[in-house]
Amino acid sequence: MKTKYVFVTGGVLSSLGKGLSAAAIGAVMEARGLRVINVKMDPYLNVDPGTMSPYQHGEVFVTEDGAETDLDLGHYERFVTRPLHQRNSFTAGKVYLNVIDRERKGDYLGSTVQVIPHVTDEIKRMMELATGKLNGRVDLAIIEIGGTVGDIESLPFIEAIRQMRADKGQENVLYIHVTLVPYIRAAGELKTKPTQHSVKELLSVGIQPDILLCRSERPIPSELRQKIANFCNVGKDDVISAHDVDNIYKLPLVFHEQGLDMRILQRLGGSWGVQAPQLDRWQDYVDRSENPPHTVRVAVVGKYVHLTDTYKSLNEALTHGGIDNASRVELKYVDSEELDASNVAKHLAGVDAVLIPGGFGNRGTEGKIHAIRFAREHQVPFFGICLGMQLAVVEFLRNIGGLADANSSEFANTANPVIHLMDSQTGVTSKGGTMRLGAYPCNLTEGTTARRIYGKAEISERHRHRYEVNPRYHSVLEDHGMRISGRSPDGKLVEMIELPGHPYFVACQFHPEFKSRPLAPHPLFCAFLRAALERQVASDRSRPRPEVTA
Repeated sequence: MKTKYVFVTGGVLSSLGKGLSAAAIGAVMEARGLRVINVKMDPYLNVDPGTMSPYQHGEVFVTEDGAETDLDLGHYERFVTRPLHQRNSFTAGKVYLNVIDRERKGDYLGSTVQVIPHVTDEIKRMMELATGKLNGRVDLAIIEIGGTVGDIESLPFIEAIRQMRADKGQENVLYIHVTLVPYIRAAGELKTKPTQHSVKELLSVGIQPDILLCRSERPIPSELRQKIANFCNVGKDDVISAHDVDNIYKLPLVFHEQGLDMRILQRLGGSWGVQAPQLDRWQDYVDRSENPPHTVRVAVVGKYVHLTDTYKSLNEALTHGGIDNASRVELKYVDSEELDASNVAKHLAGVDAVLIPGGFGNRGTEGKIHAIRFAREHQVPFFGICLGMQLAVVEFLRNIGGLADANSSEFANTANPVIHLMDSQTGVTSKGGTMRLGAYPCNLTEGTTARRIYGKAEISERHRHRYEVNPRYHSVLEDHGMRISGRSPDGKLVEMIELPGHPYFVACQFHPEFKSRPLAPHPLFCAFLRAALERQVASDRSRPRPEVTA
């Protein structure tokens, strides 16, 4: 069977949830037995998001093969089981770079290189690469176009997907448009005009949407769906209410309840011999996440806390681990720039656990070190990720190892660079795509907490960093009581550390959040949240009971 294509566009404004919608569609179609793959095409000129500020673009998600991608690929991997790769995400910058490279090589045989056909052909070629034989059999490719219809940057992508219907056949291409139906509180009404104008904009570039996903803060009633259908030249059943939900993992269920999966199947040429949707596991996850019996409070100490999209995969992984422990996770974001020795206890009062996430640059690092010391000395469960692990090493060697000037060479010129630049990074000047990226193996030490959590001796996790624990200090760490619980297969690189005797003090150089899924929570997050819950329960038992008076 030929691969069929669903193209997801957006209108009116950004941040409507195209990525989540594309991911949820993938989940419900996969639940019908189809082999699904998701692709993201972004119109900005950066070659990838790796050098973009988290404040502008949110999290950089890393794939198994080391691609730095848009955060929507994280949504895709959390909803659809097929792992994604570098070819599943590309930008206008990458497209134009390829076109210019080919022109310099003479591949166009002297032709005048233009947006049509050369740029649009390159976009289609990259789509074919993303959905082709390297992925095995693909029944359905769900391809999201970033940005908003009408943006000048996205026009080549819109033109390329318009051509795909003629290239692949009417029955093999479907257009889904995500748009806005705002609720005007002063009038007490949902308004359809933005959707009408958005569809008109899409029609002006030659695409009639087949299905509309109408984003709204509340469900869209039947009569309004009929009005949208009349004005936008689609059937009423092709107008789907994509209203706000309190749990994003309800989306596959919400879409299925409205028949979206059946409409896609019908539009793309029948049943394909697919099965009835097997959504029991999604329903079970949603059921378990409704009113869990426990709530644990976790402090996330970082410098990007003002924009939670920066920690999107981290936040989701904490949620997954919490549900695995029948707990709701209440996150307290603590700005590490505001922390010092005099106020750290106040900022971290009442939390059940402390997490230090990854990051780059010197800003806020001393505040993170104060938070790590607080967790270590006050027996608060601690989890450090990437920079969080490096700073745990710095804190330990400063305050336990007697090296008062211990630091990372990323931040200071010191006599004790306990964290230093990897040998492979020496002399690297280009910023984009040059870090240690993607999946690397790790051997876990027998008898450690890490080995017990994973239940096996060898693991593979995803990395994104330039600096490592300096090998000169490996023995110093262990001599003073820190356990190196995970190493690279050659033994040269520290991958995990832990502190024996502490209720839970574990840190890792890699990013486990990139591999956590709602239906398969990552074991490190499950163990961390279990430790937080155990501390809370123990704390509740130790509190004096109020006296009962007659």
